[in-house]
Amino acid sequence: MRLMDFAVYEQHLKWLAVCLGVASTVSVVQGWQLAAMAFSLPFCVIWVYCAWLHGERQLKYINMVFTVLYIYGLGRYALMA
Repeated sequence: MRLMDFAVYEQHLKWLAVCLGVASTVSVVQGWQLAAMAFSLPFCVIWVYCAWLHGERQLKYINMVFTVLYIYGLGRYALMA
C-alpha cells in the first residue's frame, strides 16, 4: 500500500477530520481531556496526510508536532491510570 492509494478518499478524509475536530472541541468544552486527545490524534494524522499530498510543508510539520504531543499525552494518561 502506497501513500497515494488514499488520495481518492481525500475529501472523505477531510469531512471525517471536521467531525473529529467538532468532537474534540465538544470534549474540551465538557472537560473530557482524554476524549479530546483521542479525537485530536486522528484529526492531526489526517491533516498530515492531506498536507503530504499537496506538499504543504508548514501544515504537515505543525500537525506532526501536535501528533507527537497527543501521543505523549495519551501515553502519559495510560501510564498514570
